[in-house]
Amino acid sequence: MRLCFLVEEQYRHDGMPREVIAQLGAWGHTVDVIRPGRALLPLTSALTAGDHDAWVLKTVSGGPGLTLLEAAAHTGLTTVNDVRAIRGVRDKALAAVIARTHGLPVPVTYAAARAEEFARIPEAEFPLVVKPADGSSGRAVRLVRDPGELTAPGPDHEPLTGLLIAQPYVPNSGTDLKVYSVAGELYATERRSPLHPGHAVRERHVPLSAEVARITAETGAAFGLDLYGVDVLYGPDGPVVVDINDFPSFRQVPDAVARVSAAVLRLARRDPGALTPPPLPVPVAVPAQPAAR
Repeated sequence: MRLCFLVEEQYRHDGMPREVIAQLGAWGHTVDVIRPGRALLPLTSALTAGDHDAWVLKTVSGGPGLTLLEAAAHTGLTTVNDVRAIRGVRDKALAAVIARTHGLPVPVTYAAARAEEFARIPEAEFPLVVKPADGSSGRAVRLVRDPGELTAPGPDHEPLTGLLIAQPYVPNSGTDLKVYSVAGELYATERRSPLHPGHAVRERHVPLSAEVARITAETGAAFGLDLYGVDVLYGPDGPVVVDINDFPSFRQVPDAVARVSAAVLRLARRDPGALTPPPLPVPVAVPAQPAAR
């Protein structure tokens, strides 16, 4: 097969997708790499020639890669993930609405173009988690304890620009779960919550509870994703989905490179079996995490 990977500059040295690209090449497939931020792409010829069996996106939110992937899909080319699914999770405001309409456990979400507008939210809902709607990798995520902090500089000194979202903070133990789905196979990693920088947690693979497995599978079905990750917090009322990512790092997934590479090939071939998750193994129950402020 011949594949095209769209890789943003900040990911060019990452294992995902660099090692996947190498693995596909070792298996005898041809992989072309386009770096959207540093490429001149003749759109009218490159996207209509049909030289690739599938296009794969690994870029930052808000980068030019998604537009190129959408253009490829518009000409009938296969994309991994589906471009509509990627657009749905890259816009966190849109993702919150999609998740809510499908009954997924997500926090109440507000949107505004200026952080100070969130001062209208009832004070009983503070503290708030405020972040850019097109953010990624934890960029510019802030914990705002009261309305007076909405316009204060964040710890990273990065200004909040563009459309913003705010959600009531979910009290938790300082850890969260990153659940990865590789074409229906689920893996969970425990890690430190980005809002608890002083909390010492060793990132490690952990068993997956039946409830979180169900939520993760329902998230993939709601958005139409095949390769994705879901961030889950254990709040006072149970698991809460706080973020969804297309093509994440897949850290701690056993044999991640081989598994993701094989999934990319199945999806590129439009193998129906790759789009229907296999029956989930019986998950090992994980006790609920104690709530803490």
